[in-house]
Amino acid sequence: SEVAVSWRPSAEFAGNLYRGEGILPASPRDVWECIKPVAGGLRTKWDQNVKDFEVIEAINDTVSVCRTTTPSACMRIISPREFVDVVVMKQYEDGTMLSAATNVEHPLCPPQPNFVRGFNYPCGCFCIPVPGEPDRTQLLTFFQTDLGGYLPQTVVDSFFPSSISGFYSNLTKAVKGLKA
Repeated sequence: SEVAVSWRPSAEFAGNLYRGEGILPASPRDVWECIKPVAGGLRTKWDQNVKDFEVIEAINDTVSVCRTTTPSACMRIISPREFVDVVVMKQYEDGTMLSAATNVEHPLCPPQPNFVRGFNYPCGCFCIPVPGEPDRTQLLTFFQTDLGGYLPQTVVDSFFPSSISGFYSNLTKAVKGLKA
């Protein structure tokens, strides 16, 4: 699958808003199974940028406060990060499934040693059915992440586009693995 990655300056913080878009060779249900933000979900198994994912507090069936940790990246130039977000999941009548998140402070999740606290500004993933093609899904992703710490903007700018491209590639392999 091919992915188009674009970006523009964020209105939320001093970095960029990144947009990824691609068609995956799987049903929206299978794509959602791989990306949905739930404890014990598949994301930690296939997404090289997610080391651990935990639900700090479940507000209700569709809203939760979650902590995501990431491994070091860019030959360890980027050290491990942690993100605490309020996450909402929604399914629309047309079959589109959405996960959206933004950073939040939570008393049960103070900054942890050995991690740099990063901040996700409004971001999300849309799994959109392709009309007439039940085994194909348009995946639209938006990321606007402040990695925190003292990274030069050039490192961040070179990391995100390739990271998003890798996200789509690894997700494509993961959904194919569901059928195997």
